[in-house]
Amino acid sequence: MGGAADPLQAFFDGAAEPPTPAEPDPEALAAEVDTVLDWLAERRHQSDARFVESRVHARAPKLGQARIRQELARHGVELDADTQQALKDTEAERAREVWRKRFGEPATDPAERARQMRFLAARGFAPALIRRIVGGRDDD
Repeated sequence: MGGAADPLQAFFDGAAEPPTPAEPDPEALAAEVDTVLDWLAERRHQSDARFVESRVHARAPKLGQARIRQELARHGVELDADTQQALKDTEAERAREVWRKRFGEPATDPAERARQMRFLAARGFAPALIRRIVGGRDDD
């Protein structure tokens, strides 16, 4: 072969360093991602509402409203008013079930009570609700 050698062939022959790809432009990548997301949304392949519905359905049996809102915020979406109200309406029942599965009976000493309260708080349940459930006063 003549003058200009193929850089890839030169690399495989051991005569050259591998070609280094050009550094991608972050703004161009962000614009491309936005274009793809818009395309998906236009064709109803991507929907924030469906994502929220799916996450709430998957997480509600184990988590409180605060934790679910926090997880959704990490993904850049929020609960709609109807879903928020539905979670609020079932919060006591869900918290009671989470507590029952984990502990089953009221705490016998302050240390155990604090442990049970931390458990429910870490799952995003409201403090007043946690006190009622762990204290055995959840007859409302």
